[in-house]
Amino acid sequence: MSKLIGKIKSIPIEARASVAYTICSILQQGLSFITLPLFTRLLTTDEYGQYSVYSSWSAIIAIFIALNLPYGSFMTAMVKYREERDKYIASIQGIFLLLGAVFMAIYLPFHDIWNKLFDLPTAIIIIMVVEIMANTALQCWAGRKRYEYKYMSVIIVTMAISVLAPVTAYIFVINSSEKGLARIVAYALINILFGGYLLLYNFAKGKAIYSKKFWKYALGFNVPLIIYYLSQVAFNQMDKIMINHYCGMGKVGIYGVAQSLAMLMTFVLNAVNNSYVPWFYEKIAAGKQRDNRKIACYIAVLMAFLLMGVVSLAPEIILILAGEVYGEAVWIVPPIALSVLLLFYAQLFINVEFYYEEKKLLIYASVGAAITNIILNSILIPNISYIAAGYTTMISYILFAVANYLAMKRVLKKHHKENDMYQMGGLLLILLGFMILCILAMLLYNLPFIRYFIITVVLVSVGCSYKKILNIVKEVR
Repeated sequence: MSKLIGKIKSIPIEARASVAYTICSILQQGLSFITLPLFTRLLTTDEYGQYSVYSSWSAIIAIFIALNLPYGSFMTAMVKYREERDKYIASIQGIFLLLGAVFMAIYLPFHDIWNKLFDLPTAIIIIMVVEIMANTALQCWAGRKRYEYKYMSVIIVTMAISVLAPVTAYIFVINSSEKGLARIVAYALINILFGGYLLLYNFAKGKAIYSKKFWKYALGFNVPLIIYYLSQVAFNQMDKIMINHYCGMGKVGIYGVAQSLAMLMTFVLNAVNNSYVPWFYEKIAAGKQRDNRKIACYIAVLMAFLLMGVVSLAPEIILILAGEVYGEAVWIVPPIALSVLLLFYAQLFINVEFYYEEKKLLIYASVGAAITNIILNSILIPNISYIAAGYTTMISYILFAVANYLAMKRVLKKHHKENDMYQMGGLLLILLGFMILCILAMLLYNLPFIRYFIITVVLVSVGCSYKKILNIVKEVR
C-alpha cells in the first residue's frame, strides 16, 4: 500500500488533478443516471419536462445575474492577481449579489407577465435566483481550488451534493402531489445550502464586497462576452424552451432524457479542460505550443471513444434509464453527441482566443451560430418534429467550430504567431470517423445482435492494444 501511495504521489500534481476531476465528473453523472430511472417512473413526461424547462430558464437567467464570473476572466485573474485571490473572489461575489437584487426588482412587480413567459410559478423563480447566486459562489470557490490543483475538497463537496440532491428529491417527490416542482425545490435546496455556506466563506476569506479594480477587470472582461455566453445557452437550452412552446412539456421531457445522455460527456470535457488549459497556457508562454499537437488529438480520440460508447448503446441505455415511453429519444442522441465533440473542437480554438484576450471574433461566431440554431428550430420543429432540434444543434455547432477556427487563425496572425498548436488533419480525421460510426450505429439500432457483435470486436481490439494505449496515456499524463 505504501508503495502504491508513493507511486501516486510521484505523479505530477497536474496529472493527478486531471484524472481526479475526470473520475469525479463520471461518478457525479453516474449517480445522476442511476437515479434517472427512478424519477422517470415517479414523474410523468410532463412533470419531467417541467424540471427540464426550469433548468433551461435557470441557465439563461444565470448569464444576466452571474455573468459567468467563475469562468471567462477567472483563470486570467488567478494569474494576474496571484497574491489577492481571496479578495478578488469576494469582490466579484458582490457583483452577482447586486445583479440578483436588480433582477428581483425587475421581476417581482411584473411577476404575472414574466411567469407566462417562464411557465413557472413565482415561488420557483425566487428559488431559482437564490440557487443561481449560491451556485456561482460554489463555482468561484471550486475554480480557485482547481487552479491550485487542490482537488480533494472540490471532489468531496461535489460528491456530497451529487448524493444528497437525489435522495432529498426522492423524499420530496413521494410526499408531494406536485412532483415536478418537488424535484426542482429539492435539488435547489441542496445547492443553496452548500453554495450559501461557501458564499459566506469566500466573504470571510476575502474581507471585501466591492473593489473598483476587481470590478472593473471582471466586468470589462465578462460583460462583452454576455452575447457569447447567451449563445452557448441558446445551443443547450433554447431547444427545450422552443419544444415546450411548439410541442408541450411532455416532448421536452423526452428530449431532455436524450440530451442528458449525450451531454454527459460535456462534464468529462470540462473536467479535462479545467486541468488542460493551465498546462496549455504555460506551453504557449514558454514558446512550446507544438507540444500540444499530439495531446489535443489524443484527448479528441478519448472524447470520441466515450461518446461513441453512449451512441452505440443508446437504445438499451434509454430503455433501462427511462422506459419505453422515452424510446423516441434514441434518434436524438447521435446528433447531440456529435455536437459535444464539435464543442470540444471549438473549445480548443477558444482557449487560444482567451489566452490572447481576443473576444470580439468569438462573439461574432457565437451569435451567428445561435441565430442559426433558433431560426432552424422555428422552421423545423413545428413542421417536422421535435427530434429535428437535435440536428439543428449539430448544424449550429459545425458553424460554431469552423468560425472559431478561422477566428483563432486571425488572432494568431495578429499577434505574429505560427498556427502550429493543433494538428488539424488529425482532428478532422477523428471527426469524420466519428460521423461515419454514428450513422452506422443509427442504421443498426433495430439490429441489436449485429450491433453487439461490432461493439464486442471493437472492445477486443482495444484490449489487444492496451500497451499502446497505456503509452498514449503516459504521454498525455
